[in-house]
Amino acid sequence: MEKKFVNLKPKWLHVKFTLGKNYNNILKLSNTICNSGSCPNIGQCWGKGVATFMILGNICTRSCKFCGIKTGKPQKIDFEEPKKVAHSIKILNIKHAVITSVDRDDLKDMGAIIWVKTIKAIKNLNENLTLETLIPDFKGRKDLINLIINEKPEVISHNIETVRRLTKKVRVQAKYDRSINVLKYIKLKSNIRTKTGIMLGLGETEEEVIQTLKDSKKAKIDIITIGQYLSPSIKHLPVKNFIHPFIFKKYEKIALDMGFLYVESGPLVRSSYNAYKHIL
Repeated sequence: MEKKFVNLKPKWLHVKFTLGKNYNNILKLSNTICNSGSCPNIGQCWGKGVATFMILGNICTRSCKFCGIKTGKPQKIDFEEPKKVAHSIKILNIKHAVITSVDRDDLKDMGAIIWVKTIKAIKNLNENLTLETLIPDFKGRKDLINLIINEKPEVISHNIETVRRLTKKVRVQAKYDRSINVLKYIKLKSNIRTKTGIMLGLGETEEEVIQTLKDSKKAKIDIITIGQYLSPSIKHLPVKNFIHPFIFKKYEKIALDMGFLYVESGPLVRSSYNAYKHIL
């Protein structure tokens, strides 16, 4: 018998999309992780003229078990992409943009040069724009991380995604300590705000979540987002449990008490949620 993907969400995870003119314009012009990742806040953010743009194609070389982005052999690099993204942001009058990418472990520079060219093109064409770069781990290579630091985006983010114990299962080719050290290195080498995000509902314990918050604060991370994991399909990891909004509020208070500058914590929170506020 064919297995069917059943998604029995609690009421607090049901969201009504509000789609406006900006939504349709962004959808036509750009490749965004908002759409590829099925973000529940897509209408809200795009309606405000805030969007997350994905570069380096839409096929990832890694096979994380939580992510809805395709994995496999990526397409060739589009060296015109930096200009295309910059022009899209200009046309759409984006006030705050988040740039992210698939992992490109197939490239010698893991896509870092395209990252730099994209940041430069965006800044050259959009004078008053603020920018967050949601980067891959670049396998911890400091020479590549330095290239991003040198471009001085307002925020550099990299998601830990889950607690230490579950990392190997959830992020097959990633390492918990490597992600922490990437963020720690950025703060060591600059005064740029750093940010990370984790998902709940994968089987983590409260103690593990709090320890992840402690590890993040020890790395001097400024901003953290905490959201509910939702399985993209039957091929991905199942949701172990749906976390009640009350628990998210509890973690928000714990994180704020630890001294994080900003904490976004809730069932519908994703890594770019309220991103425009994090530069204030």
